[in-house]
Amino acid sequence: MAGNRVICEINNVEYIDVRKAMCKGARTVEEVKALAGVCGTCQGCQAELGPILSSVCGCMGVSLQSVVDAVRSGADTVEKVGAVTGAGTGKDCGRCKVLVQNVIDLGR
Repeated sequence: MAGNRVICEINNVEYIDVRKAMCKGARTVEEVKALAGVCGTCQGCQAELGPILSSVCGCMGVSLQSVVDAVRSGADTVEKVGAVTGAGTGKDCGRCKVLVQNVIDLGR
């Protein structure tokens, strides 16, 4: 799990704000710009947005693509996605479950 920290140095946007935008459906830098207010160009955005956007569960090292693939293969609940990918199944893990549900809802 990643601790909260400033990602966008220009607009002072924190990691948790980026994750909340992802839980609302943001999957690209442009979408995170619109929902979280990152600038997309500062050193923090350049270095960190890509890895954040490609990850769902940092505790278990589960990528967004793995979750999308599981959903496309029929995993239609958070529990089923967790069984297939491990997302949200570790000790003290589970903060990603809202994001997993969003992926299920949107299919992306």
